Amino acid sequence: MTLQFSLTRQSPETAETPCVVAGLYEDRVLTSAAARLDERSGGAIKRLIESGDVTGRPGSTTLLFGLDGVAAPRVLLVGLGEQKKLDAAVFHRAAHESARALKGLPIAGAVSTLAEVDVPGRDLPWKLRTLALAADHQAYRYTATFKPKDKPKTPQFESFAVAVAAETEACGKALAEAVAIAKGVQFARELGNLPPNICNPAYLADQAKSIADNRAGVSLEVLEREDMRQLGMGSLLGVAQGSANPPKLIVLQWRGGGAGDKPYAFVGKGITFDSGGISIKPGAGMEEMKFDMGGAAGVLGAFVAAVELKLPLNLVCIVPAVENMPDGAAYRPGDILTSMSGLTIEVLNTDAEGRLILCDALTYAQRFDPQVTIDAATLTGACVVALGKHASGLMTRDDELAEQLLAAGQATHDRAWRLPLWDDYQGQLDSGFADVANIGGKYAGAITAGCFLARFTNGLRWAHLDVAGTAWDEGRKGLATGRPVPLLVQYLLDRCA
Repeated sequence: MTLQFSLTRQSPETAETPCVVAGLYEDRVLTSAAARLDERSGGAIKRLIESGDVTGRPGSTTLLFGLDGVAAPRVLLVGLGEQKKLDAAVFHRAAHESARALKGLPIAGAVSTLAEVDVPGRDLPWKLRTLALAADHQAYRYTATFKPKDKPKTPQFESFAVAVAAETEACGKALAEAVAIAKGVQFARELGNLPPNICNPAYLADQAKSIADNRAGVSLEVLEREDMRQLGMGSLLGVAQGSANPPKLIVLQWRGGGAGDKPYAFVGKGITFDSGGISIKPGAGMEEMKFDMGGAAGVLGAFVAAVELKLPLNLVCIVPAVENMPDGAAYRPGDILTSMSGLTIEVLNTDAEGRLILCDALTYAQRFDPQVTIDAATLTGACVVALGKHASGLMTRDDELAEQLLAAGQATHDRAWRLPLWDDYQGQLDSGFADVANIGGKYAGAITAGCFLARFTNGLRWAHLDVAGTAWDEGRKGLATGRPVPLLVQYLLDRCA
């Protein structure tokens, strides 16, 4: 359930809310809201600053209780760093850290005044959407596989209001976008966090059916193993043949544009569990391979958000959903697979399976004659080594498309970084036994994976997002992030502007 978002014109010192959020800078400068709270409380905030108990370090938070003259029983101060250095990244951090602090309090709601902060190059709607999405992201709780608990005795964080001087149409539009994106992000996060004994290919197909059943204008087709065999999807089926869970090819369509308008196509890697197959992964950390369907979760979440917003465009979402398991029927290193495109593939490593299911899905996407095709996949550990957990890898030969996706990532702080797709790398995929090998050696692993996919996108305006580093937070308590839902939705919103 997403938070309930709203706008308010209440003053910070008189707002009737369990908690008011206000910002302060590292150079002892108060925001307007913090100054009003300080004045009403007889200088309480400035005294804490002078004593060193409160700082304005970026992302720092301090909770104050029962300030004299202030209606709210709690005031949460969040640091904004040096005023002259404040930018979109610092604001994004302040939004998330303040929301993280709110989640831990026994309160039902809060009012944030951070929209008053001047962020160079960003307008009020951007700030509203950023604050709302940060609050919703931090408020998320995964509960699906825990024993049901009694109703909490303390209030739970459920509503979030942002103080504004005036409630304009643009402000309302920004909150509507935030609600839709938040629904898409939560949909993606929940899919990613579910265990693989629940979230298998059939479950993904069922979730797609729920999307289609509950939203007008959406249609669904699910291709079964025999359908894929008749289409010649030997690459996808090769990956699937070692699992007791049959593969599914999920095709959702949203028709919000004209009947003759070419659709946008999203393709998401849906490996619901990746053991590595015969090239089995090390045991340590293998449980995280339930997240290997993060690309599928991301494109499905973006599809949900696009439909919620009723975007005036046509969109097709294709998810090849497969398990990669090592039983007696599993495909092997040395096998030659024939893809739907007719290209043959030498399997050198069965743990490079994502590209093998995506290549057939990308070929299938061409029957919709899309104007743009974007795939998202937790494709390579090499991308994590290159970019860490902050940026998704972006690969495309289309400079304009690259600029559009990079801009969408910057606008949502769901950032990507472009890697080259030069033909110089293609030689690493040469095979003496097939048209192409499925890996290109130890160097430039993320790029050669993109080069492999590029061979199946001839004639398409196509981009590849490697989200292996960004789709989930690592560790025993790591959760799915919902990326790249914000980036993809912003890209579509920009096409409708």
